[in-house]
Amino acid sequence: MCDLLDVSLHIHDRISSLRSILELAAVDFPQNKIKKLGQELSVVGALLEQFEKCVGQQREKLRHLKELEESFKENVGGVQHMKDNVPAHMPKKRGPANGGEAALKQGEAVQPAQQQQPVRKSNKSCIRSMDVITMPEFESIPQYMRGRVSYDQMNAAVQSINTAVTAKYKILHQSMKTLSNYTRKLHQRFKEQETKDTKGQNFVVEEDIREFSKIKVDKRFQGILNMLRHCQRLREMRGGGLTRYMLL
Repeated sequence: MCDLLDVSLHIHDRISSLRSILELAAVDFPQNKIKKLGQELSVVGALLEQFEKCVGQQREKLRHLKELEESFKENVGGVQHMKDNVPAHMPKKRGPANGGEAALKQGEAVQPAQQQQPVRKSNKSCIRSMDVITMPEFESIPQYMRGRVSYDQMNAAVQSINTAVTAKYKILHQSMKTLSNYTRKLHQRFKEQETKDTKGQNFVVEEDIREFSKIKVDKRFQGILNMLRHCQRLREMRGGGLTRYMLL
């Protein structure tokens, strides 16, 4: 920018010098020379105007680039802050269990040809889980429904429900021969609670949540269930004296 200003000042100086020469030598210069010199001065003046216009445009672009730089710095700072403050309840990617790896290695030793084919998981062994509630979702819940329940308390309830769902369906997916007497009774109870409307769905009842999680199933927890329905994480299905909480 300083170089552009120096050039502009240089052009101004040259024009002033030309005008001074013209004034001093006006008597001795032929009329056609004077006319030509005037035309040259006009051309130089027009070029100077264009040059100053370009300088202004470059100055505006520089200002815009500085604004973009400041905005970029703010965004980088925001991303770094989110990276350094990830909530503890956010789900993490799970690696394969040791048992699964051992079974896979055993399958390689017995039937190496089958290992080349992709392993397909049946839908029966798929256990669903509820996504955590985001802050915008939590803030969208009406205040009368939220009451004094905090964001962390609500996601702690989500984790407890997910724990109960996982424990329940792990038992259901096991062979009856591998179950103990106690888990065999649980397996039978889970089967009795199923209906044609729950086929292919994952659900729990209050008794399951008490059985497999440490959360207190009380009036406040019932309010959290209402908020989870509001956020479309689950829905209720009543029948046979039971309220089933079905994951969406």
